Amino acid sequence: MVGTRWAGGVVGGVLLAGLVVGCDTPPPPAPAPGPSWGGAAASPRTSRPVPPAVGSPQPDNCPEGGVRLREGSGDSAMGLRVADIQLVNCGAQPYVLEGYPEIRLLDRKRAPVDVTVVHGTDGITGALTGVDGDPQQVELRPGQAATVGMVWRNLVTDTTVPAVEGWVVDVTPRPGAPRLQLELGHSVDLGNTGKLGIGPWRATAG
Repeated sequence: MVGTRWAGGVVGGVLLAGLVVGCDTPPPPAPAPGPSWGGAAASPRTSRPVPPAVGSPQPDNCPEGGVRLREGSGDSAMGLRVADIQLVNCGAQPYVLEGYPEIRLLDRKRAPVDVTVVHGTDGITGALTGVDGDPQQVELRPGQAATVGMVWRNLVTDTTVPAVEGWVVDVTPRPGAPRLQLELGHSVDLGNTGKLGIGPWRATAG
């Protein structure tokens, strides 16, 4: 009998608690769980750009002079190398080029490489490489690019002369312009020929 009265009391208590709770407003739903991978919560949307973290690079930073360099395409066959360097107008004003740039080659430590830079392919190859041509004025609007072709041979004709490689191009795009440097993904491997041919500035297609 004691057990029966206890069970009845429990049931009655539960029913009474349910009636009391049912009279109240239901509690608000629990918030959705956050990301399970431990990432930071998303920032509120805003119409203003979020500034980069302190010390982070500025990917759209344009060098002094309003232009930047980038490595173009290349080709190699039987020791003959053909490559190009592109100049992009990243500024807000038109940029005019004419003739040939001044180019120097530097090694990995940015020391000058002993090389003679010539206009065209004379003395390097008689093959058609696309590097030769008459200089023309090229006007680049913001976002447009021009290219300069380079040609050389990777030959070792004298074992007593060390072979050299250029890993950085140092370019003066036009007289009086600031110098620009570009680290190359593929070296200018001159062997010991000591000669680099370059073409005039040309506007890129597109």
